[in-house]
Amino acid sequence: MSTAPAADSQRFSSRIGLILSVLGIAVGTGNIWRFPRIVAGNGGEDGAGAFVVAWAVCLLTWSIPLIIAEYAMGRAGRKGVPGTFGQIAGPKFGWMGAFVVFVATAIMFYYSVVAGWCFYYLGVTVVDPLPFSTETAFGVWNGFQGSLWPLVLHGMAMLLGGLAVARGIKGIEKVNKILIPTLLGIVILCVINALRLPGAMDGVAYLFTPDWSTLSNASLWLEALTQNAWDTGAGWGLILTYAAYMGAKDTVVRNAFITGVGNNMVSLLAATMIFATVFSLLGAQMSQAEVLGVMQDSGPASTGLTFIWMPQLFGQMAGGKAFAILFFLALSFAAISSLLSMIELATRVLVDAGIDRKKAVAIVGGVGFLLGVPSALSADILGNQDFVWGVGLMISGAFVAFAVLRFGVTKFRKAHVNTPDDWRPGRVWDVLIGFAVPVQAVVLLIWWMWQAATAYSTNWWDPLEPYSLMTCVVQWTIVLGVLIASNRWLMRRTLPDLTRDM
Repeated sequence: MSTAPAADSQRFSSRIGLILSVLGIAVGTGNIWRFPRIVAGNGGEDGAGAFVVAWAVCLLTWSIPLIIAEYAMGRAGRKGVPGTFGQIAGPKFGWMGAFVVFVATAIMFYYSVVAGWCFYYLGVTVVDPLPFSTETAFGVWNGFQGSLWPLVLHGMAMLLGGLAVARGIKGIEKVNKILIPTLLGIVILCVINALRLPGAMDGVAYLFTPDWSTLSNASLWLEALTQNAWDTGAGWGLILTYAAYMGAKDTVVRNAFITGVGNNMVSLLAATMIFATVFSLLGAQMSQAEVLGVMQDSGPASTGLTFIWMPQLFGQMAGGKAFAILFFLALSFAAISSLLSMIELATRVLVDAGIDRKKAVAIVGGVGFLLGVPSALSADILGNQDFVWGVGLMISGAFVAFAVLRFGVTKFRKAHVNTPDDWRPGRVWDVLIGFAVPVQAVVLLIWWMWQAATAYSTNWWDPLEPYSLMTCVVQWTIVLGVLIASNRWLMRRTLPDLTRDM
């Protein structure tokens, strides 16, 4: 095997290239697909603004502290996630970085399937009439799921992502410089159109009006924290991977705030568009509770609002076909930009182990396609993997915080976070990353495990139940066992100078 090629000493050509690429990580289907549904599910009688406030608080207490840590770790380590963990926390803890990689890569297996769904609906929206009823919309969905299209488009998504990643960070940067500004432009155009609809402001008013009594509900805070963990990319190791290519003088704290706030602004724009559209087109036919019920109904594989209801609603709108095309184009761009980062995450680990980049991309693409086949063929399997590894992200976030703690929080901040032209996070960040993030991770993990044991499945002990407690425990245990057992081999391949005596 060859040593890591010189191409992986590349750097982003500009700060804007770095920011757009990292926003490509953060801005994904979770912003456009999941966020509006979660907001609707956590609103009160008067509005959902209190959830938005809680969500913003969690951005400051969970996402931004972790994003700062990932930027700083990536710039300091200049390697993939396991190698960086080995450098920051010590070689004995490289397996933690490997777990972070596995979680994000396991998500990649089915995320490319979801990207394929977006491609399909974009194509169908272009060539076919929009569905005029729920029955017709379900017919489109069921016909798609019963065909080979999910498998074919899963392969297409992996191929497109692999072609960009094979060129290294320059290829990723070039693609994101096109995708992300176009995505933002489409979202803004769709928001403007939605706000012009009669009755649209009722939806916007509900979205931003706070029902302060709901803040006493613990589940609201836990849902707000979960949404931050899932849609900002914090704790996934993806930002850490891109940060390995940032310039030595690029700022950490400013970039982290731009990333976190920019991501959440896109979520708010998407929610504004969808609340305005749904309230406008259904408000005359249904009560507010019924409208919210439509938005909360996740449907098959959590697709209800996006793939069942939105096409129908666009069909009721003047010029709706054009805006439906733009909506699914935005969704496709969001999916592929996030998929690039997942492919690069796994690829960089292989490159650090001495495999040529193009061979590494071929391996990641081939394995990613094969292990994504079950999710492409079964929405139930996709739902199981989304649940298991989505909750696993809480463990990943805790491991990132642990690496900083192991190094020494204040020592890490002074050595790797503070730069002359950057904002200084001070001891506030020390408390957040050293105490608040680990506590939130533990609380969130316990809550999701309790949900799995009591609400999602009657047979919590059955690992074959897709949303049971035991399905998480068994899959996590197998992966952790393998990674811990292979830690010495992995660290010797990745960090030979630090591990001669292991």
